[in-house]
Amino acid sequence: MSEWTLAYDGFDPADEGLRETLLSTGNGFFCARAAAEWADTSDAHYPGTYVHGGFNRATTIMAGRPVVNEDFVNMPNWLVLKLRIGDDEPIGLGNVELLDYRHELDIRHGLMTRRLVFRDRAGRETRLESRRFVSMADMHLGAIEWTLEALNWSGRVEVLTALEGRVQNWGVPRYRALERQHLRPITTHMVGHDAIALLVQTRQSRIYVAQAARTRIYGEHEVLNVERATHELEGYVHQTFGFEVEQGATVRVEKMVAFYTSRDNALSEPLINAERTVARCSDFRPALQRHQRAWDQLWTAADVQIPGDARVQMLIRFHIAHILQVCSPHTADLDAGVPARGLNGEAYRGHVFWDELYIYPFLNYRLPEVTKQLLMYRYRRLDEARAAARAKGYRGAMFPWQSGSDGTEETQVVHLNPRSGRWDPDHSHNQRHVNAAIFYNIWEYYRTTGDVDFIWDGGAEMMLEIALFWSSIAHYNEARDRFEIHGVMGPDEFHEKDPETGEPGLKNNAYTNVMVAWICETVIRLLDLLPLQRRRALAGRVGLDDSDVQRFWEMSRKMYVPFHTDGIISQFEGYEDLDELDWDGYRAKYGNIQRLDRIMKAEGIEPDRFKLAKQADTLMLFFLFPEERLARLFNNLGYDYAPDTAARNIRYYSKRTSHGSTLSLIVHAAIEADLDPEHSWAMFKAALESDIGDIQGGTTREGIHMGVMAGTLDLLQRAYLGSEVRDDRIVFKPRLTDRLDGLTLPLVFRETPLEVRLHDGQLTVEVLTHGRGDTVTVQVGDRQADIPVGHSHRFPLPQAVDASPTRVALG
Repeated sequence: MSEWTLAYDGFDPADEGLRETLLSTGNGFFCARAAAEWADTSDAHYPGTYVHGGFNRATTIMAGRPVVNEDFVNMPNWLVLKLRIGDDEPIGLGNVELLDYRHELDIRHGLMTRRLVFRDRAGRETRLESRRFVSMADMHLGAIEWTLEALNWSGRVEVLTALEGRVQNWGVPRYRALERQHLRPITTHMVGHDAIALLVQTRQSRIYVAQAARTRIYGEHEVLNVERATHELEGYVHQTFGFEVEQGATVRVEKMVAFYTSRDNALSEPLINAERTVARCSDFRPALQRHQRAWDQLWTAADVQIPGDARVQMLIRFHIAHILQVCSPHTADLDAGVPARGLNGEAYRGHVFWDELYIYPFLNYRLPEVTKQLLMYRYRRLDEARAAARAKGYRGAMFPWQSGSDGTEETQVVHLNPRSGRWDPDHSHNQRHVNAAIFYNIWEYYRTTGDVDFIWDGGAEMMLEIALFWSSIAHYNEARDRFEIHGVMGPDEFHEKDPETGEPGLKNNAYTNVMVAWICETVIRLLDLLPLQRRRALAGRVGLDDSDVQRFWEMSRKMYVPFHTDGIISQFEGYEDLDELDWDGYRAKYGNIQRLDRIMKAEGIEPDRFKLAKQADTLMLFFLFPEERLARLFNNLGYDYAPDTAARNIRYYSKRTSHGSTLSLIVHAAIEADLDPEHSWAMFKAALESDIGDIQGGTTREGIHMGVMAGTLDLLQRAYLGSEVRDDRIVFKPRLTDRLDGLTLPLVFRETPLEVRLHDGQLTVEVLTHGRGDTVTVQVGDRQADIPVGHSHRFPLPQAVDASPTRVALG
């Protein structure tokens, strides 16, 4: 098995949509699905190209009422290349006999290759190799190369190259009842003798999108003389190239494409820039070399080596590559958030959720400048969050559960249940915990990077506004002498309504309330970090006074946390009184029960009545905070935190969790790293396989899951290496050392590049180059060392302590 290649032999129409997602190519600006160049949209194929910020709103009349949705627009299809041999129809996989077929992704260099040998209806046998990349060196460039060989025939062929702007959004079956047309044609034309150009505009957001394509045909030594023709329709333009092919001779077709939008920087006008770029760009092979060098540079900062397991190694690198396709240095120049499903599909409509919580830990230590700009996506939408809070009668800023173009709430009001075919009410906008995630992300970025300027310039303002929001949504219960929060949802989306009243939202979600206590404690520390003049200016800007600070302190000591009578942390108030579910009965009846909510609602049963969870909810606390910090949080609130608190809670909730979100696998694996290492490793491997194995029954073809991909990387560095920032030092507490012997990864801590190696019972940390200071302080167990630049230090690992097993089933 190659540790740098994901490959499929043989063509399977039922599996093609998944492969198109997994083998996609992107550069942090735009991404193209791995559809064959000759493929039109069908049940098997879905050509799709997506760009950061490419949103458009459209209205659909459903049951007599207008429903507005903001969608992630499928951009014009620049891939189109079609081959006609003689007078036959263009070649497609449905009208030829495949003699050989292989489709693969070079993970290291972001290069997709498709090789096939086919026999057409006339008995002619042809070899075709297609190579394609979206350039990591030139952010506006995509490139395709065909190598064509006639194996047993000579004759005339015709190649058609096109830019197709009449595309619709068709990639998610459950969205097809909604308005799908998002592009309006503007113009098409020729550019010189060998290039074509297309300009379209999104219908509501009015983003201009321009593409220009230069296509050339090469013999074995020179550009071929060909017969050319051009055809234009509204929103579509193509060129045809006719030429003769000799048996055994090789012909190459190169298509170089420039892609711009009106949201880009340093722009005259998108079409002008696209035409200029495609006129100036090199041929395919020099462009590929630049692209490969750019990827090589990224791998220097991002590669993770795990020599003990070839499959794990390949999947880890596969996940890193997909993260970099969405979040690369190019992304740092954009006004972009992190789409939860990446840039290779339309699932979740390209919206930004709380998945950043799982993605930023990897980026913070490798591409902190990218994290910073992704956080600025939130800052630029702070005024919209303030307006949302005011509209609900709250102070501060209330960021939306689903964010898109401008930071308004994009969560749909109805959601299609594919099991029942019904559109059910969607209450997920009540997941206000996204605000806690944003606060946490800002603080962790600061702790990892030491970027005081970001805190001063925008980070502190967001954190204060979020704290003010929580202060105003909480109310004081005099009888309990505690602060409470009602009407919100936790991460578990199976519970949307209060089980007693049926009103949307829950009372006192434990995860939310403990996070709020931590936020109120941390925001006081934040104020102490700020210089007096800056603190006063910021307080005036957000309307903060001494009474607010006093309330923060009180909430950090008096947030209410519900408990079961036996001391288990209740997911929310009233959870203990819910009915138990017949898990074995549902597994026997349905097999895969990850999406229990859809199953139960189709049966006419409300999931709100039962002790179940889609994903980790209460357990998020044990995932986000080291045990010492979590114990201190509970103690400050006046609650006991026993040595077995984590073990007891994971035993309880694991039995009641369906893992309907792949993020849940990450959380459970991280918590069990100490409690049950073997089961943790099993869940880690299940998470690694989740997208490539499409474990959720067809969802990956609609877009990768960014959170679980990045989460597997975070598991390695944070759960298994045990990395944590404490004050001005980085601490490691390695676990599963037998599984990870040989693990090597780069980290950037406070602007200083490090290399960390786990081998033969030792952890070695090398300080590679100068950063903020001359030394880096590292702690492993009770040993601490100040390591100078250019030096390394070996830490012997403490002996592992056996943990009692906590075996649970994967829902």
